[in-house]
Amino acid sequence: MFADGPPNGRQNGTVKNFIDWHTQAAAVAGMRERLPAQTIDRVAEAIEFAAAKHGDQQRPTGAPYLEHLLEALEVLVVGAGVTDADVLAAAVLHDVVEDTPVGNDELAERFGPRVAELVGWVTIPEAGPGEDPAEVKEATLRHLAAAPKDAILVKLADRLSNVQTLRSLRPERQRAYYAQTVRYIVPLADADPFFAAWYRDWQAAHADLANTVS
Repeated sequence: MFADGPPNGRQNGTVKNFIDWHTQAAAVAGMRERLPAQTIDRVAEAIEFAAAKHGDQQRPTGAPYLEHLLEALEVLVVGAGVTDADVLAAAVLHDVVEDTPVGNDELAERFGPRVAELVGWVTIPEAGPGEDPAEVKEATLRHLAAAPKDAILVKLADRLSNVQTLRSLRPERQRAYYAQTVRYIVPLADADPFFAAWYRDWQAAHADLANTVS
């Protein structure tokens, strides 16, 4: 969702960036090196579905929104070594219920109930009458502490894609997003060695923002 890193950026200081799979062709080529054909076909179907449903949605930089979804996929495959087709499909589809007209029932019918469940865990619901959208989001993030491991993997990859270019945001937004990430996301990473190490390095690289964390 945020700006891109350096060209072919694999490192940003000591923090590894995941920005090489910005097209479906690049993602499929990368998956061929690591995953069986059946898994690739299933994930490719999810990519095509997400691309169609997100349509011309863009990241704040004007880049296609699909890039964020493919970064999350790259994080799981290349970084975390995930091979589960449902988890990978859920990573690609993680914003489709929140940001497009697709409902959970349609997602379950197309990709199965497990994928729909994983997406459901990371979907921020619309604020109801009298509800503060920011508070609804915070409640969703708090609820992730009770999520199954596979849903947490999807969220960790989603947030990693976003925060790997945190410095592109306005200073006040950097501080707020850093604080939210440290409060709700970093603790979730502890159970996975890859994510624990990555978020530790990321947090150290952004330590100047830590004075805002309460």
